[in-house]
Amino acid sequence: MTGTFLGMPAFPQAAAAALRDGRLRANLRHATHTIRDKRARAVAELDDWAELRAAGKAIKDHTLRHLDRYLVQLEEAVAAAGGAVHWAADAEEANRIVADLVHATGETEVVKVKSMATQEIGLNEALAAEGITAYETDLAELIVQLGDDRPSHILVPAIHRNRAEIREIFAERMAAWGRPAPADLTDSPAELAEAARLHLREKFLRARVAVSGANFMVAETGTLVVVESEGNGRMCLTLPRTLISVVGIEKVVPTWRDLEVFLQLLPRSSTAERMNPYTSLWTGLGPSKGADGDGPSAFHLVLLDNGRTTALADQVGRQALRCIRCSACLNVCPVYERAGGHAYGSVYPGPIGAILTPQLRGITSPVDASLPYASSLCGACYEVCPVAIDIPEVLVHLRERVAEQGGHPLERAAIAAAGYLFDHPAALAAAERLAGRTRALHPRRLPGPGRAWTDTRDLPQVPAEPFRDWWRRNRS
Repeated sequence: MTGTFLGMPAFPQAAAAALRDGRLRANLRHATHTIRDKRARAVAELDDWAELRAAGKAIKDHTLRHLDRYLVQLEEAVAAAGGAVHWAADAEEANRIVADLVHATGETEVVKVKSMATQEIGLNEALAAEGITAYETDLAELIVQLGDDRPSHILVPAIHRNRAEIREIFAERMAAWGRPAPADLTDSPAELAEAARLHLREKFLRARVAVSGANFMVAETGTLVVVESEGNGRMCLTLPRTLISVVGIEKVVPTWRDLEVFLQLLPRSSTAERMNPYTSLWTGLGPSKGADGDGPSAFHLVLLDNGRTTALADQVGRQALRCIRCSACLNVCPVYERAGGHAYGSVYPGPIGAILTPQLRGITSPVDASLPYASSLCGACYEVCPVAIDIPEVLVHLRERVAEQGGHPLERAAIAAAGYLFDHPAALAAAERLAGRTRALHPRRLPGPGRAWTDTRDLPQVPAEPFRDWWRRNRS
């Protein structure tokens, strides 16, 4: 992944700052509770939801086990349909491929479909360095771009903003990016949406190059799929003459029959809809075989690795690659609800970000090493995941990997001492009795690296008598 979000403080420090922002917490609480309540009702409509969930998990696991075969099949199908396939090992290579493709058209502007993969690689910034302006067309992404902000949610990137803040952003920033907002703009949702529609319309009509991601890729036909709620994505997919899609290699599914399962799971888990209002599918150039055809006359698919094969090699962590980006885990997570998405230092926030980002980027930086600990391990994320990713299991697994890197010398010494005591019952009993007799002398806060733990919680008081002594005296 890129360094776009690196340089931020580790999760504990970033979360502490977010917790002091009352407006942010109110915005998040209202939005997440609303979304998750709607999702629960939508899922409850299906008697076979558990079977669909199991099917989605099985399809993803099968595909990941045979990913090499399905990717080759996908490449062959896309090429047979008139598209061109490019392979990108990392963010730098993907950005270079896209920039070169745009330069080849002679254009200096692109319109974009909402895409996590392009955010992951920092494509907008890379294109800007090449003299190319990328315009986000998803409403929430537009808000983030105009506000010089960062996404904080997978499904609703501007979830941390309320209507009043959005009105202010539109009024102050729209003119610098194109058509200005109306002078009498209010914070009415209808007026905000209309201002965005008029602002974007001129870009749709002018753009000759579009960049997208994809929710799924069907290997048997080379078909790409984008699901959305607004229709802006479809404008990008059909009006420009050149379409460039940057997609993670894990997004492939073997057949159309497999796709049917996910087109039931994704909308109910993400937007609480029975199906997405706009489901766009395209295969190569489709009906367009020339400049006068309908749709793009050139299609390029950039298949992105960027740490995915490394994650695939981890037998426990690879299940994170099942993710279909529904964001259900964010909306039920008590940590995300209070800390918000920016605290995670990645385009992938919340529980899924806490297990996906450290595998894509590694755990060498303080930000990435802290992410597996950004959870209470309550398990709510696993319960709502439509493809049954056991996020708590992966979190614990990644914590073990972080611990293996070594910590503070005092921390290592404390762990070693604890290990010795637990292996020697007599020594443990003696230590418990000593702790009980000296409890009046115990500090209220831990020293050294342990101080971070007691900065936000009380140090439990040691009982006057160990439980084993009490049991022997009262129950023997």
